[in-house]
Amino acid sequence: MAAAGAACGGDASRAPCAFSPGGRRSLALCGPDGRLRVWDTPSSRLQHEYVPSAHLSAACTCLAWAPPGGRQSPSKEGPQRKKRKSEAAEAGEQFDLLAIGTAVGSILLYSTVKGELQSKLDGGHDNRINCIRWHQDNGCLYSCSEDKHIVEWNTQTCKVKCKWKGDNSSVSCLCISPDGKMLLSAGRTIKLWDLETKEVYRNFTGHATAVSSLMFTTVRPPNESQPFDGITGLYFLSGAARDRLLSVWQIRSDRKDKNAVMSFTVTDEPVFIDLTVSESKEEPVKLAVVCRDGQLHLFEHILNGYCKKPLTSNCTIQIATSGKDSDATPKPVPILAAAFCSDKQSLLLVYGNTLQPIIERVSLNTTESHVCLVRDVQKTMALQTEMSVTKVKTPVVNKEAKVLVPGIPGHSATIKSQSSGMQKLESKRKPGDKEDSIEDRLGAMDIDTVKIKTKGGLPQTDSFAVLLVQGLESNDPVILNKVLQTRKEALIKNTIAKIPVHAVIPLLHEITKRLQGHPYSASHMVRWLKSVFTIHASYLSTLPDLVPQLGMLYQLMESRVKTLQKLSRLHGKLYLIITQVAALEKIQDATDINQTAKLVYEEESSEDGSEDEMIADKDSDENWDEDEEKGEQSDEEEKGEQSDEQEMAIEKEINGESDLDPENESEEE
Repeated sequence: MAAAGAACGGDASRAPCAFSPGGRRSLALCGPDGRLRVWDTPSSRLQHEYVPSAHLSAACTCLAWAPPGGRQSPSKEGPQRKKRKSEAAEAGEQFDLLAIGTAVGSILLYSTVKGELQSKLDGGHDNRINCIRWHQDNGCLYSCSEDKHIVEWNTQTCKVKCKWKGDNSSVSCLCISPDGKMLLSAGRTIKLWDLETKEVYRNFTGHATAVSSLMFTTVRPPNESQPFDGITGLYFLSGAARDRLLSVWQIRSDRKDKNAVMSFTVTDEPVFIDLTVSESKEEPVKLAVVCRDGQLHLFEHILNGYCKKPLTSNCTIQIATSGKDSDATPKPVPILAAAFCSDKQSLLLVYGNTLQPIIERVSLNTTESHVCLVRDVQKTMALQTEMSVTKVKTPVVNKEAKVLVPGIPGHSATIKSQSSGMQKLESKRKPGDKEDSIEDRLGAMDIDTVKIKTKGGLPQTDSFAVLLVQGLESNDPVILNKVLQTRKEALIKNTIAKIPVHAVIPLLHEITKRLQGHPYSASHMVRWLKSVFTIHASYLSTLPDLVPQLGMLYQLMESRVKTLQKLSRLHGKLYLIITQVAALEKIQDATDINQTAKLVYEEESSEDGSEDEMIADKDSDENWDEDEEKGEQSDEEEKGEQSDEQEMAIEKEINGESDLDPENESEEE
């Protein structure tokens, strides 16, 4: 008995995939383009391709095959006896029914036999679905979501059978017990639910991040002498996001031990886990773990109690190219998924890319600790393309022919044959050239050496993007400081453009943490933040949980923008003051200008007339005074003359002289 499953959780960059039960005859894989493809594992040929109507807005988040014969037949109420044969045929092919969880909260049921969508489950969740599990007996479907709830579906009526709150935060993973009476759910903690009462039976704590994998490893307790209630004594396995340890837990009756009893260590975060369930005490559990770095780790261990030290893998499998034809350096080929075959002695490996995967059956050999399989991926993919269901073939055109391509009218481009391209790649290395040493290659990868590539020199690698991703995954402050202290705008933009999309959110979290530090570091981090939002805006807009992911950054920006209005006012006032001071200094420094007017014109007014009258009155008063003075002088002169005349008359009288009469005077004349 084997159980396989891709890691659940909220990682949008990972392509969901699942093997069909009962012999691993089919592989369902949902690529980054939103299309569901079902591959035949023995022949590696494409069987079905389904494009959901809302594949761009409602991306596929998880997949789950229905168990063979596990789904209930439709209700037989009423005289509908003619459909019994078709219903019986459907019941025998229920393992071909595939449940697809979407990012908007709906579940699609796709039939691989009919090649069409059979039904749609709506109304249970209002957010991203993280995990789907089928019940092995009654055909019910269980789903968990970012909305903190767990929903039990009736797949016959396509309605919600039961819904309850699973955790205080999002529920990331589910697993049903072997007897079908218990349900494991994982959010902040791992909870064991009783499916009849919907009450918590046990709690398990130990993971710091969201749990991405849950599966039972045993169906019988190690101590078979005691009575078995279906759940006590069983072991189950859990893995978490950004966690390199897989924990094993045991369900005990005393409720004392809530921590993991043992753990398996891997090289990176697990993305796909498959195991063979132990059915007896002596039978070991075989575990196959595919990590994010593309490696496969194989474990084999007998679960017999507590183990303090983490267990390492018995064998590690990698796949690489031969490096003989086009490139002398072998390149690693990532492993996407792996599953044990029914004989438990061989593995199905899925490697390459998600759009055109290569499926190969490999026999197990755990005697060697590290196995590297050399595969020519290009030739295998070319062979598969010729044998695939598509009828489109690319013509081989000679050098003289020109073919018009769609786009700008009149634009032409030549389609070069594959052989000519291979000859060019081979001609790049001359026979007399020597291969670069390892020291030279390591020197070319130094991130401090940012030089222009010279002719004939060593090629510079894209080490900034690679080191940034490594620093984010390992949380190494030395690597992060070395990369994030770059000041060149062009280098920052190129680094952001080359990082994978799964590293965008961790990079934003790291930038947010550094924005809260020293102001100089904050002003420097704004450049990185601007480049991230400019280049990866389309990816960020597709994330349904973008608001809680960037909540801290938004609050940080809001708190700093609150004082912007007051600072703007203060800046305006200071600018006015500085401008006025500068203008006054400029005026003082300028030469004095003669400001006397050449011509002044004054308008006459009533005030001017009154002033003239006052002036005239003053003049008349002064003239009156002068006239009085003159009159007094004339009176005094007249008095003086009269006194003189009197004196003269007295003298004459004394002298005997008297005035002559007028008559005498006339006679004398």
